[in-house]
Amino acid sequence: TFPPEGPTYSVNDTLLPETAPAVQAYIAHCRSVPGARARYIGSLVADFHRNLIHGGIYLYPSLQTKPQGKLRLLYECAPLAFIAEEAGGLAEDDQGRILDRVPQTLHERPPLYIGQRSSVELLRQFREAATN
Repeated sequence: TFPPEGPTYSVNDTLLPETAPAVQAYIAHCRSVPGARARYIGSLVADFHRNLIHGGIYLYPSLQTKPQGKLRLLYECAPLAFIAEEAGGLAEDDQGRILDRVPQTLHERPPLYIGQRSSVELLRQFREAATN
């Protein structure tokens, strides 16, 4: 199971300027939390595994150049979303829960926010505040 809280946020910092302001604000918040740390290996499974064991969130947000995301829903996002939810975590995209998505194409690519429940819910609050 995911720990209730964890220190890690996993995101490719070089892509942050291309992300939505809400994601940038969330990462700025993460950086301001004492003890928080950025860890991004660049391998979804490795980053997810570390966050599952020690706590944290993995983000591959929508980008200006890839508005639909990069990771594939059927092969990467949904299987790990299932594991995350079974372990007490959450997995969402910009529209909501990953496991609620009905694939429209074989290689559909949503954004992905996956990890411990508290971190994903906090990110959702940042995204919702940006739309209000």
